[in-house]
Amino acid sequence: MKINEVEQQAGITKRNIRFYEQQGLLSPKRNGENGYRDYTEEEVEELKKIKLLRKLSLPIEEIRKIQTGELVLEDALMRQVIVLEREKTDLEATVKLCRSLGEEHCQYLTLSPEHYLERMVEMEKEGTRFSNVDKQDVIRRKRASIIAAVVFILIMVFLIMVFVWGFLMDPIPLWMLCGFILIPAVVILGVIISLIQRIREIEGGEEDVARKY
Repeated sequence: MKINEVEQQAGITKRNIRFYEQQGLLSPKRNGENGYRDYTEEEVEELKKIKLLRKLSLPIEEIRKIQTGELVLEDALMRQVIVLEREKTDLEATVKLCRSLGEEHCQYLTLSPEHYLERMVEMEKEGTRFSNVDKQDVIRRKRASIIAAVVFILIMVFLIMVFVWGFLMDPIPLWMLCGFILIPAVVILGVIISLIQRIREIEGGEEDVARKY
């Protein structure tokens, strides 16, 4: 069975199917004739199970343990109930605080946050956990940086391929070809280094300083 058929039967996008394969939740065999992945009915059923558990917010790692028998499904689900109940309680506390703040009809310019920040600290001491939107922002920044870097690298790789193609069609001195190739290659290296530095900044450093407030 091809991935397009699996996508329709399981109701999961090809992108997500590939992701689950990368995470080791699914290991389809390849067709010996064409090298394409060949999915079975059992694997489609496995994907449906994964889809169900993911919709219940079970982490990938726990699903992997369930598949290998390290974790019993019932235990995982009961533990998930506890997690979701805790999140529900935290969310209800956040809603209550938002409502209380909104009912004061105060404007941003006249907002006095000290009282509410102190109240939140007390709530956190009692066990309430507020959503970490900064973590979500970090993920978005990292994703944007990676996408931009990949696009730029692909452009440079295409440029190298054009140089090689031109050399094959109308040969020039090899040293000249190497010079032409070296330029985009150095640019690619620079982009990779910059990306690594940027990710480090996002995960810590200047980005981390902003998250302390």
